[in-house]
Parts: sequence; structure tokens; C-alpha cells
Amino acid sequence: MLKGKTALITGSNRGIGAAILTKFVEERCSNIFALKRKGIPFISSGEDFNVYNFFFFDLNNEKQVTEAIKRIKEKELKIDILINNAGILHNASFQMTSIDKMKEIFETNFFAQMRLTQYVVKMMQKNKKGSIINISSSSAFEGNEGKIAYAASKAAINCATKVMARELAPFNIRVNAIAPGMVQTDMLNNFTDAMIKKTTDRLCMKRVGQPEEIADVALFLASELSSYMTGQILRVDGGML
Repeated sequence: MLKGKTALITGSNRGIGAAILTKFVEERCSNIFALKRKGIPFISSGEDFNVYNFFFFDLNNEKQVTEAIKRIKEKELKIDILINNAGILHNASFQMTSIDKMKEIFETNFFAQMRLTQYVVKMMQKNKKGSIINISSSSAFEGNEGKIAYAASKAAINCATKVMARELAPFNIRVNAIAPGMVQTDMLNNFTDAMIKKTTDRLCMKRVGQPEEIADVALFLASELSSYMTGQILRVDGGML
């Protein structure tokens, strides 16, 4: 489904990002630039990942971001797909979350994503085509207790998705978002068993999601199967009604 396409994926070390990377390899995405943090191992699924390009840098470091974009341009490859997946979680009540902590969460979950996207959009505009997929969260809709900074940063992503969709449609660039619910990733370590049960009891499907289930939706949005979709935030949360 992605043969001949070039994708840029952030936060591909583990969890959802790693699942998306694996799925894109399986679907024969021709070139993948995976942006990762050093020192965190990527567990492959047996595929030959040596043919792909792994860039190690701090997404919050603008100089390192521009250097990565420069290296991509040097390869004379267009970017067809951007997956803004990198993000961090912080659990604390509103009164116990400092403004500095809020700024830290927003820097990674929102500003760093927007900075990278601005660079990539310039490349997509020249090609008159592209698909941008932002990874949001069901927390942006639910306003869960203890997630003031995280939920607000993801709500900002939702709003930005709609604004970008309107502005970039004339360039044939589609912008959508995926809002996962509780997924079996390292982030789940921040929750107690009681908290997990409380959430899953609310779900129609009564279970935690798997990273591969989010990756399937990312594949749909990245491919031509969703060619008439833009400005949408797809909730993939097991039926959090």
C-alpha cells in the first residue's frame, strides 16, 4: 500500500511508533526516516531495517532538527508521509503541576511537533502532495483527572490538525490525527492496575488496545485509501463512550 512512498516517523523507539514503523516496512514503504532518541533499543520484527535511515536527535533541539532535514534533502527524496508520534506523559493534579512542567510537556508534545511539521510542509508543498498524521490522545476529549498538561497539549494538537487541514488542502496535503485510548505501551507503567481497570470498565470493548491496532489506522491515513479525508481526529479507544 505504501510502495514508492517516503515516510518520516518520530518517536519510533517503542510502542506505537515502533508498531507504525514495522507496519510501514511490511507495506513496502520505499524509504523511512525514523527519528529516535539515542540509547533506546529498537526491537525489530525480523525485517531488514538496515535499508532504512535512523536519525538520532533531540526533537526539542531546533539545530538538530534542521540538520536532520538537511540530511534528508541531501538524499533528494520527497517526504510523502509525516507521522508526529513523539510525546511524553505527565501525571499530576492541576494544583501539583507547575507552569514549568506544563511548558516542558507542551514543548515536546506540541511545539516540537509543529516546528518539524513546518519544515516538512515546505517540502510537501513543492511536491503538491502529502499526508500528515498527528498522534493525539483520547485524553484531549475526556479531560482525565491528573493529566492537565498532557491532555491540554493533545487538545492543542487536535486544533492544529484542523487548522492545518484547511490551510494545506490547496496543496493537496491532507492532515489528520489519531486519538488512541489506553494502549499497551510503556506509558501504561504510569498507571496502577486499579486505574487501568477503571478505564477499561468504561470501554465498550473492555480491554486495552495494542500498538498494532493504532498502526493499522496510521496505515489507512497514510495510504490512498483515505484520499478524501482531511481535518479528522479518529478516536481509536475501544469505544470510550
